[in-house]
Amino acid sequence: MSITMDTTLASLVTNKRRVSALKSLGIVTVGDALTYYPFRVTEPVPLRAIREAAPGQQMAFAAVIRDMRVVPMNARRGYRLEATVDDADFARSRRVPGSTARLTFFSYRKSYVDWVSMRLRAGTPVVVSGMPSEYMGQLQFTHPEILTVAPGSAGAGAGLEGYARGAASGNGAFAGSTDPYASVQSAYPPAAAASSGAALKYDADTVQEALTRVCRPRPVYHASSRISSEHIHETILGLLWMMGVRTSSTPDGQLAGAGSAGIVAPTTDTIAVQNGEENSGTTAESGAEALSQSIPDVLPESVRKAKNLMHRAEAFLAIHDPASTTRFKEAIETLRYEEAFVSQTSLLKARSHAHKSAAHSCPLVTDSLRDQFIASLPFSLTAGQQQVIHDIAADLAHDWPMQRLLQGEVGSGKTVVALAAMLQAVDAGYQAVLVAPTQVLAEQHAETIGRMVEQLKPAIPVTLLTGGMKLAARRKALAAASSGEPGIIVATHAAFSKTFQAPHLALVVIDEQHRFGVEQRESLNAKTDDGTTPHLLVMTATPIPRTAAMTWFGDLDISWLTELPGGRKPIRTVVVNEADAATMGRMFAHIRARVDAGERAYIVCPRIDADDEENEGGSGVSAAAGSARGRAAASGSSARTAAGGRATRAAADAIGIDDPYETFDENGETVARPPLHAVAEIADRLQKLPQFQGIRFATLTGRDKDDVKTQVMADFAGGETPILVSTTVIEVGVDVKQASCIVIFDADRYGLSQLHQLRGRVGRGGTNSWAFLISRAEPGSPAEQRLEVIHHSLDGAEIAQADLEFRGAGDVLGDAQSGGKSSLKLLRVVKDADMIADARTRAGQLLAADSELAGEVQLAGAVLDFTRGNETFLTSS
Repeated sequence: MSITMDTTLASLVTNKRRVSALKSLGIVTVGDALTYYPFRVTEPVPLRAIREAAPGQQMAFAAVIRDMRVVPMNARRGYRLEATVDDADFARSRRVPGSTARLTFFSYRKSYVDWVSMRLRAGTPVVVSGMPSEYMGQLQFTHPEILTVAPGSAGAGAGLEGYARGAASGNGAFAGSTDPYASVQSAYPPAAAASSGAALKYDADTVQEALTRVCRPRPVYHASSRISSEHIHETILGLLWMMGVRTSSTPDGQLAGAGSAGIVAPTTDTIAVQNGEENSGTTAESGAEALSQSIPDVLPESVRKAKNLMHRAEAFLAIHDPASTTRFKEAIETLRYEEAFVSQTSLLKARSHAHKSAAHSCPLVTDSLRDQFIASLPFSLTAGQQQVIHDIAADLAHDWPMQRLLQGEVGSGKTVVALAAMLQAVDAGYQAVLVAPTQVLAEQHAETIGRMVEQLKPAIPVTLLTGGMKLAARRKALAAASSGEPGIIVATHAAFSKTFQAPHLALVVIDEQHRFGVEQRESLNAKTDDGTTPHLLVMTATPIPRTAAMTWFGDLDISWLTELPGGRKPIRTVVVNEADAATMGRMFAHIRARVDAGERAYIVCPRIDADDEENEGGSGVSAAAGSARGRAAASGSSARTAAGGRATRAAADAIGIDDPYETFDENGETVARPPLHAVAEIADRLQKLPQFQGIRFATLTGRDKDDVKTQVMADFAGGETPILVSTTVIEVGVDVKQASCIVIFDADRYGLSQLHQLRGRVGRGGTNSWAFLISRAEPGSPAEQRLEVIHHSLDGAEIAQADLEFRGAGDVLGDAQSGGKSSLKLLRVVKDADMIADARTRAGQLLAADSELAGEVQLAGAVLDFTRGNETFLTSS
């Protein structure tokens, strides 16, 4: 059976529970497994004899089981298994006296105790790795890692003395040829020959092999309650074995000596070993050479050599079976550069392709609708708005499609800029479409634009098209669009349906770019009847630092609106510990006072109801369930320590690939956190508080039908229900001038950019406004540090920069909101800016010589996969 990166794990892994657990982490194929990168690698475990043990310091040693007993725990259910080990021969190789220690295991399961008992029979050579402690005057290892060594194997301990000396000196050499375990093996019969006659399977053939395995650095993966990091690692090693890898490469890339431990063949109850594969691949080729037959390189050979990078297969092997921490980090850098190169090649190809397409030219005319509109505004445009309008006008005059990203703070006037552009297209005799992510926002846009253009001559038709419209109104809107009459169409996702036709479409404006994918934008290109590509203006209020924008939107021209219109007051941000009942009470009293003054308040919760396992779609909050784990691990976060993790920040910075959301322990296991608050729960609790007696509440979630959402927002804006408890559906575009307070529960579980967006829902009418961030974060935790950033800053760019450093690029730029699956898992926008710039330069040189990548088939495939898998990072993403 030929195994490729696309081979499914279900066809290889016989343990269906494991297949299901891996799938919950987003691991479905061999490629998913190999690119499920560990978030850290353990340091090599030092060899020490028992007499050299220091409590609390990890160590490994070889020994022989002297005796073993199982003791029922009478005071409580379960069993305690104790085994005594003697390291006399191993200690002699280290020139220290031998000694004994106790290995202790606790379990409620008799089956587990029986399994351990069977492995730890008297006379069995073992290699032990663990943390020593002292109990009742004796050295003890509680639940250590144990590898059993086949006692009857020839040379079971061959070279132990030289290995121990080499490991102690740090070079890991396999020197010496004596067998210090010879007497041990003769003194005790092989365990397999015990009277029970049970056939035992040993973990290693030689002590050397076992010591190598426990002492080598080991990758640690983000795990879940369904599968441990150890089992993830075991599965990946099994896949590598099936792909032909039998031996690991040493730090210099050469084949290790004959005494080296190779990758152990998987058991048939884990991996479906094919006939004849048990003995295949045993020639003295390096593991990377065997793997390269199944995993071709993506980077051009010239680039790889110029950057002194590993082959892709070699990097995978060095990550999942590292010979040293240095080798692991070199492999991470190789694949990080690969991601930079593929992403930049994709962006440059997209930009080049756009300039080759034809578009309708929309030059400015005398006494244009655009100029009439600007003159009719009751306020003066900011300098930034004037500059962006000028740049867009120049773009629209070309006969190739404009592709421009407009980023602006909440309330910076993006709608005015977009309307000026649409009027220029209408003046030229064409149609313009504004696509909004929600019906509420589309209706607000249609109403606002209708008011703004009602005095213009000639009259401009403004058509609203949403999926929630009644059939007659929808048919009328579709007919108006298909007529080709010049005008403005405001639509939701309905604009991407097959029934929507706009034959004279010249301009597409997409509001909140991260809510739409490349394929949806491409569907709008097909709406024209003459084969032209519409001009494209995508807008976002999600703050994106310039470094990130240049990286992920490198195929777009980028404009920034940084000035806010006059009259808006700063929003006061307060972080409240949910356990502080007194402060919570004062906050609710304050909100009641504002409501009594005729103002409105939002209460935001991440979940709809308490039974939800997942967060509300589009919230961007880490869910309690494991699906977010796979996405977050895939996103490749910035260098920081996961909340609650015990890894140091320095270690995280060195590797920079741990998870931005979940809380993990040092073994990659998820740490339980309190359940997220739900809309139904909070609405019920608040209505019972004395502070809100006589106040009507409303709720709003993504599950509500469009007509219900419209009515709820109308009642909220009108004051009938002055307090709105909702999910983050109010995050984008909702504009209620009277709203002055927003309370965000579980704020410590949100990213900074989203908190900034939510905070922007208040203070839009020029009144004093407050944002209360309700937190359950532990003091000093990364979550608390995140909230301090939002507490002290109203600068969107500064907040976005911090968000990138805390979370990584994917979620900041929309991956979490859109539910997209990013191909980028290692690249860090801020820290890797120089790497990205270098990759962009080299990618440009390559495309200049071979624009279609005809000579780089693997790179061309990777670019195509990246484009398909990263809709949220490209053009309309």
